[in-house]
Amino acid sequence: MTLWPLRSTLFVLVLLLAACGSTPPQVAYEREPVGPSDVSEVELALYQQHREWRGTEYLHGGLSKAGVDCSGFVYLTYRDRLGVTLPRTTQFQSRVGQQISVAQLQPGDLVFFKTGGKTRHVGIYVADNRFLHASKSRGVILSDLANPYWREVFWHARRI
Repeated sequence: MTLWPLRSTLFVLVLLLAACGSTPPQVAYEREPVGPSDVSEVELALYQQHREWRGTEYLHGGLSKAGVDCSGFVYLTYRDRLGVTLPRTTQFQSRVGQQISVAQLQPGDLVFFKTGGKTRHVGIYVADNRFLHASKSRGVILSDLANPYWREVFWHARRI
């Protein structure tokens, strides 16, 4: 089965939506899924990102160490550490890549949560049930997916 029409449609949709945003247009592109030979490299890059950003405060719409929101942190981490440009918002990040189960999680996969009403949250799976994210209350931290709160609000995961 060819993915060309799907990729073309996704590409055009991303371009159109990016043109409507307040930030400069950004093109999302797909990358081969992270394979076993890449796992340690991706995991290392994510832990390095955590060391550099740990404790950075949450700021809605933020994109710097002065303050960052969850989707901005994911956007910056993917761009700077993994060389992949994702959409800027959780809404659009939740639509790229392939949906996977929790059992399939590998370092670099995105994890999404429904944290109340229409509010969505995103983080990046690192390893050993831990994910990296910008928390509203604690800033950039590592959290455990087994935590009862995160288990309850888990929405889905995606591989880019």
